Amino acid sequence: MNVPTSPALVPILSRPVRVALVGYGSAGRIFHAPLVSGVPGLALACVVSSKPAAVLADWPGVTVVAQPAQAFADPSIDVVVIATSNESHFALARDALLAGKHVLVDKPCTVTLEQTTELLALARARGLVFTVFQNRRFDADFLSLQQTIASGVLGRIVHFESHFDRYRPVVPDRWREQALPGSGLWFDLGAHLVDQALVLFGMPETLMLDTACQRDGAQVNDYFHAQLRYGDQHPGLRVILHASALVPALGPRFVVHGTQGSFVKYGLDVQEDALKAGGRPQWGGASGWGADPLPAAVTTYPDGQMHTAGALPVAGDYCALYAGLLAHLRGEALAPAVTPEEVWCDMALLEAGERSADLGLPVQLFGEAPRGLD
Repeated sequence: MNVPTSPALVPILSRPVRVALVGYGSAGRIFHAPLVSGVPGLALACVVSSKPAAVLADWPGVTVVAQPAQAFADPSIDVVVIATSNESHFALARDALLAGKHVLVDKPCTVTLEQTTELLALARARGLVFTVFQNRRFDADFLSLQQTIASGVLGRIVHFESHFDRYRPVVPDRWREQALPGSGLWFDLGAHLVDQALVLFGMPETLMLDTACQRDGAQVNDYFHAQLRYGDQHPGLRVILHASALVPALGPRFVVHGTQGSFVKYGLDVQEDALKAGGRPQWGGASGWGADPLPAAVTTYPDGQMHTAGALPVAGDYCALYAGLLAHLRGEALAPAVTPEEVWCDMALLEAGERSADLGLPVQLFGEAPRGLD
């Protein structure tokens, strides 16, 4: 990919960074508005919504406009956050970048790798940030898993199994469940699991994806099972990513085996439920936010005897993703939490999965992102 040379990012040093949020559905209302407001130095200045009363009830004093173009044209806005339907991400992000705004878009980035590549090139050419909301990097269990792997106590990882199962037998009437581009569980929860696997292990050599519509009345996939295989950088490693909306009896969230030990975790991160209940987190704020009530079990064999103990707890913090973006905009970090290369790799895997599911065959991956993304 030929990417134009970009001007250097001009740091925003002393003043608050003003954010416009496009969309006030579940993603905007539950996640983005509270997280933006929870980071000192970021200001939720504008919300694009057709329901101003709902926005102002939650955020008095915030400017509410009806059309995205109104927010994009506001010279006081620094960052645009896009929390709308997946198929709308590309056009909105492109318009925001063309208006000179930094952009964070909810996952998945777009509905095709071609669209994502175009947006990354546009952002680079204009010296702007374009990144994706991968909040599950900051789940308590995933942070604990990273810490455990880094400690070496598990040895070389040979099996990684990640489940995001739920029991939702009734298909809700919402766009995610309709036969639209980017809908379905693979692009929804799969975007989280793919990103976590990439953070831990990098790009695989092959991906095999099986999807299904299992619930009565399902229009798009509500089940997926992906297998990722790696080469010499991770000898023997097998990665399984799995999600279903029809699991009455939930199993483990993570099952990880290494040459010296295992990591097994039940239960989901608690931050989503806390946000749904109206929680307002603060970056580096109140103790107890994101604490995991059910730590993982780490099993090892010192001196040939089995020993099981709780993994060291790490509090989850979704605000960290926005704090990382702010640090980058202020010149305090080389890149946002989710780098351009990672944005591209995530989308490459999601699209490769679609291709694999259509063919019923494993798909060979590129191995690395094109040069010139950063």
